[in-house]
Amino acid sequence: MASKESQMTVTLLTSILAAVFGSLQIGYHTGNVNAPARIIEEFFNHTWWSRHNQSMPDHSLTFLWSISVSIKDFGALLGSLGVKCLADSFGRRNSILIVNALSVVGACLMFASKANESFEMLIVGRLVFGLFCGLVMSLNPLYIQEVSTTNLRGAFATLNQVSFATGILLGMVAGLETVLGTKELWAMMLSLSLIPALLQYLTLPFCPESPRYLLINRGQEIQAETALRRLRGPSDKVFTELEEMKDEAAHTQSALTVKEFFTKHSYRQPIIIVLIVNLGSQLSGFNAIINYSTKMFDKANFDEAKYLTLGVGAVNVTFTLVAFFLMERAGRRKLLLTGFLCLAVCNLSMTLIDSVLFLVPELRSLQVLVVFFLISAYEVGPGPISWFIAAELFDQPARPIAMAFTSMLNWGGKFMLALLFPPLLKVCGAYVYLLFMTMALTAFSFTWRRLPETKGRTFDDIAAEFRGPEGIPLHNKTGFNTFP
Repeated sequence: MASKESQMTVTLLTSILAAVFGSLQIGYHTGNVNAPARIIEEFFNHTWWSRHNQSMPDHSLTFLWSISVSIKDFGALLGSLGVKCLADSFGRRNSILIVNALSVVGACLMFASKANESFEMLIVGRLVFGLFCGLVMSLNPLYIQEVSTTNLRGAFATLNQVSFATGILLGMVAGLETVLGTKELWAMMLSLSLIPALLQYLTLPFCPESPRYLLINRGQEIQAETALRRLRGPSDKVFTELEEMKDEAAHTQSALTVKEFFTKHSYRQPIIIVLIVNLGSQLSGFNAIINYSTKMFDKANFDEAKYLTLGVGAVNVTFTLVAFFLMERAGRRKLLLTGFLCLAVCNLSMTLIDSVLFLVPELRSLQVLVVFFLISAYEVGPGPISWFIAAELFDQPARPIAMAFTSMLNWGGKFMLALLFPPLLKVCGAYVYLLFMTMALTAFSFTWRRLPETKGRTFDDIAAEFRGPEGIPLHNKTGFNTFP
């Protein structure tokens, strides 16, 4: 196991911050369509009128807006399919730079839609941006985990979620009518993601490639050592870390197909873990709150629902920072268990409050507190960990496919929820939150029984638990023996 004493360097910190400019862009376009929804719908209607000399039917307008919102998640689902090809062919860092071009193209299309009076251009822009989302939310954790020191790997991977949550808050602020969410400025608002895209192009090219990729995937030992020395500085631990990489390379195959990934016995257990943790995270109610918080607060008769939604964004950022500081202290397992259990309690509370809100309107303030608590529970554990846990559970050849699988589960869950939550809410009413509660409890139960702690352990040490014919040794006479 790697030494706990690892040196922080400017190059390492710069590499991580340059990478997370991508997740900042994604968060921004997640948060900026909530408040100005009616204004953009008016643009759709105006465009339709200019073409057909009549208003767009209400059901068509609702459908078109639903497509506009959810198409980003669908694009992300498609983009996830390209993670392995890019990451293995061009490297982790270069792949991030390549896919950043999709963000630039998508933002330009969204910006140009208003001037060209084309809602189709806006939808295509969100689709292209969605492709970027699916790729970069897998490539970022992959790069960050492989360049980070073992004792800070989880905390640095959490910075990807911190950046994402910060982008959501910035998008919420930019979307306010008092800022840029107006008839005149909404197109400019959609283009502001070009700023972090440009910053990434100015910084990331000067950061080193993943040493693990250079050594294990490419067999370039000299280049790997050079990159590692840039990341670690003049540390005597560089040689030790290189030897660990060589040991891992000695018992891993050089290439892996998707079919081999899903059929290899040693990958079966971590695949199930990734599946349950990610679906439990995405279908636990968080995305419904983020996407429909303004409408939810409107329904509860809050005069300034949009500003309460900003509170949701602020709580989101605050608790991703809490997760950053707790990740290497509490560990992944404890934070996931705490998060899933609290999410279940919050969803049960949402059902109870929503059921009697029309009888006891005073409970609306309690509802806001429950929403804030649900957001905090998600971001302390399931939110950030679900995005990077696959990178820790799999060895080097399987890691890009595992991250693609993670991205497909995350974005697929978001896409499914964006389409199904409104009709489910109409059919089930307040009881829809019981479905989220069930998912959270299922994830809690599986995490409790199956997930090993990965804090402070090398990739090879973690992967070794899955190599034996029996999979993970779950119990011994003293209890769990996979959790140090």
